Amino acid sequence: MYTPAKACSHHNHGHCISDAIVAARQLCDERGVRLTSLREQVLELVWQSHQPLGAYTLMDMLGKASTRQIAPPTVYRALDFLLEEGLIHRINSLNAFIGCPSPSQKHQSHFLICQDCKVAVELDNAQLNQHLNDVAAESGFSVTSHSLEISGLCPACQTDGNKDLL
Repeated sequence: MYTPAKACSHHNHGHCISDAIVAARQLCDERGVRLTSLREQVLELVWQSHQPLGAYTLMDMLGKASTRQIAPPTVYRALDFLLEEGLIHRINSLNAFIGCPSPSQKHQSHFLICQDCKVAVELDNAQLNQHLNDVAAESGFSVTSHSLEISGLCPACQTDGNKDLL
């Protein structure tokens, strides 16, 4: 059974999973793309913990929930679809995936990643986007996309054992 990470224990986790699935179904209907049963299963698994999950972890989880063998290309195709539709994000430093809380809007990815409980929280901050674009422009660089990943300790993990940051 799933146990929420410390940083996620303050909310109704089942609610955020169901909201993500409802939003995904609606967006896929609007866009005329097909959210297959497997794609929906992968999306639900990605949302289960707020902890980034790798493709092979997802493949193992799918295998336990099914009587049939799930091949890596099948999982990667589902992940590619979910990425393309903006329903999930890839956290490059972890080679893992996390659900997107705002899939209806195309946006840059910024994450706070807890080193202890492994929860990743997406930041949606227009000022941060603008500042990064301004800094790049000062160097003559034109940004087409970016991803920012910040590691540290979430508030719950900071108070657990008085851990020091870098």
